Amino acid sequence: MWITSSPTTALTPTAVALGNFDGIHLGHRQVIAPVLDNDGQSRATVVTFSPHPKEFFSGEPRSLLTPQEEKVLYLEEIGVEQLVLLPFNRELASLTPQQFVEEILVNQLQARQVSVGADFCFGYKRTGNAEVLKAIAATFGISVTIVPLLKFHGTRISSSAIREALLSGQLHPANRMLGRSYRLIGQVVTGQQIGRTIGFPTANLQLLADKLVPCHGVYGVRVSGVGTEPILGVMNIGNRPTVNGLSQTLEVHLLDWSGDLYGQTITVELEEFIRPEQRFASLEDLKAQIHADCETARTALTAIS
Repeated sequence: MWITSSPTTALTPTAVALGNFDGIHLGHRQVIAPVLDNDGQSRATVVTFSPHPKEFFSGEPRSLLTPQEEKVLYLEEIGVEQLVLLPFNRELASLTPQQFVEEILVNQLQARQVSVGADFCFGYKRTGNAEVLKAIAATFGISVTIVPLLKFHGTRISSSAIREALLSGQLHPANRMLGRSYRLIGQVVTGQQIGRTIGFPTANLQLLADKLVPCHGVYGVRVSGVGTEPILGVMNIGNRPTVNGLSQTLEVHLLDWSGDLYGQTITVELEEFIRPEQRFASLEDLKAQIHADCETARTALTAIS
């Protein structure tokens, strides 16, 4: 997939799916689908913004469901040929809807078709919406597909809804809206090795700085990148209050596996939220609970399989 942060270097002509696309969830996939099924003469292109507009206007770093490296993987999987990361700055934010269509979509990307969600807004102070885009684009002979909003149990599927679900321990709804299990991809680094002393060695995971970390607690997970098949495991996300931990860690214990993972990059798929994080009176109590968590995870993950 060709990736560029300048529309002037994009491969043209294009069929463009336009939006933020954090998470590449089921709703996003519906918006992207029309450009994958174009005339074959246009590059299937996702156009998004970097940084996220909300981060630009707030001035504060924003955690993401899919940081750029992860977003690239998902887009490649579904057949997108090109990713254009428009630098979101004051110049871009000041463009009127008419200017955005003319300068970005027509002159630079040579768009032949565009696909957006029904709630899409763009241009200076978000004065343009999907219908405005369709009207302006029509004057240049560009067709616009406006994709209806997708819902899950009556709630609109959105990046915000998924974030809220993950941060409140509602893992199953989050995964359903994503259309896959939420993934944590990172490098295994050296930890305090406390788990090893009580018979449950763990891999300490270091994520990308802007990756959204779900709520603290214990999860049943599947781990890829260790062998040819995913391995069942238990992940603890939290501050380890029983051992007076002061900083957040992400530790994975692999069931029925032993070995050295230091330095390796692994993918952890969160399948089951088992329980919130808690403090135990002793390491023995913690050990007994981890044993119980492992059995809970094994039963739940086996049932999912």
